[in-house]
Amino acid sequence: MALSDSKPIPHWIKEPARRGLRSMGRMTHSARMTPDFLIVGAQRCGTTSLFKALRQHPAILRGVLDKGVHYFDLAYDRDMAWYRGHFPLKAAARRVEDRLGVPAMTFESSPYYMFHPLSAERIARDLPDVKLIALVRDPVERAYSAHAHELARDFETEPFERALELEEERLRGEAERMVADPAYLSFSMQHHAYRARGRYAEQLERLERLFGRERVLVVDSHDFFETPEPIYDGVLEFLGLPRAEYPQFDRHNARPRSPMPDSVRAELDAHFQPFDERLATWLGKPPSWRR
Repeated sequence: MALSDSKPIPHWIKEPARRGLRSMGRMTHSARMTPDFLIVGAQRCGTTSLFKALRQHPAILRGVLDKGVHYFDLAYDRDMAWYRGHFPLKAAARRVEDRLGVPAMTFESSPYYMFHPLSAERIARDLPDVKLIALVRDPVERAYSAHAHELARDFETEPFERALELEEERLRGEAERMVADPAYLSFSMQHHAYRARGRYAEQLERLERLFGRERVLVVDSHDFFETPEPIYDGVLEFLGLPRAEYPQFDRHNARPRSPMPDSVRAELDAHFQPFDERLATWLGKPPSWRR
C-alpha cells in the first residue's frame, strides 16, 4: 500500500512511541549529534517547505521525531541531554561521511525561535557554532496567514480586524515578563503577534549581534517559491554542502482563506513600510514585496 493511502497512526499509539523514542534519545544523548544549523523562523514564511526540501539532501540527517523541537523557546526547563536526544547518532553521521566524503549535518526548524525574546541568547550559549536560517515574506500576508493558522488550531477566536485591534493590549508587557521570568510562557506572544512577528529587521539585528552577520542567512520565501533551485543552491553554499539532485519543492501548510479587505491591507502596508525599509537596509536590497 502506498504511504499516501495508509491510515494515520492513532494518537493513542503515536504518543507512547514518541515518549519511548525521547527516553531512548536521552539515555544515548552523549552519542548523538547537535544541530549544525537551525531554521529559526519566521512563522508562516515557508519554514516547513524549506525544512522538507533540505532533509532530502543526502548529507543532512533528520532528527528522531519532529520538525521542531522547541527547546530554546518552550522547553528550556529541560536540559541539553533531552535536546540532544532528538538528533541522530554520531555513528550514522560517520557512515554518511564515509559514503559521501563530506561531514553529515543535522538540524531542526522551530519558527518561534526568531521572535522569542530569550531564544537567541540561549542558542548562542548552548550552540556556539551553529548557523541560522531565517525566512521572510510580505508581513501583511504573513499576518493574515498567521491569523488563519491560529483560528484553525483554536488559539484565536477573534476575526482578523478585531485581533489586530487587540494585539497591542494582548502583548503589552509580555516580552518584559518573559525576560524577567524565563519560565513564563506567553500564550499571546506565541499565538497573537500578528504585526510584531512581521517586524523582521529588529529580530535579525538581534541575531546579528549574537551570531555575526556571516552566520545568519535570510531567505525571501517569495523568491524561494518562484525560483527554488537557485535559492536552494544558496542555502547549500551557506551551509558548506555540495550540490545534490534537487528535491521535490512543494508548498506546505497553506490554508484557504477569504480575500483580505482592501482597507485592512492598506493599513497594514502603511504600518510595515518603515520596518520594511529597515529590513531593506539590513539586506542591502528591497525585499520581494517592496520591489
